[in-house]
Amino acid sequence: MEVKATARYIRMSPRKVRLVIDLIRGLGVKEAQSQLHVMKKAAAEPVKKLLDSALANASHNFDLNVDEMYVKAITADGGPTLGRWRARAFGKSAPIRKRTTHISITLEPRVKKERKLSTAN
Repeated sequence: MEVKATARYIRMSPRKVRLVIDLIRGLGVKEAQSQLHVMKKAAAEPVKKLLDSALANASHNFDLNVDEMYVKAITADGGPTLGRWRARAFGKSAPIRKRTTHISITLEPRVKKERKLSTAN
């Protein structure tokens, strides 16, 4: 069963957030949490908060074992951009683009696959 969580309107550019989420995609949740804990990027904090939220959803809403979960999919998409202006020389102006990010995460329990024994005679 898939468990989803989203964080919207994070005041950080998607490009910076993607640097962080690319490192935890496909990892188990314990590994991902420890990776985010030691990371020095500012984007690691909202991603870790979102991962904790998804784990809480899994345990509270669906009664799943959080130790078996892994990060199946995680994306950082662009949200609305706040447009600001900065004064420049000769009475002109230059745009400042304050970007936002929508982060979504999907967790799923790892299924242990059983190997088929070949019965070739």
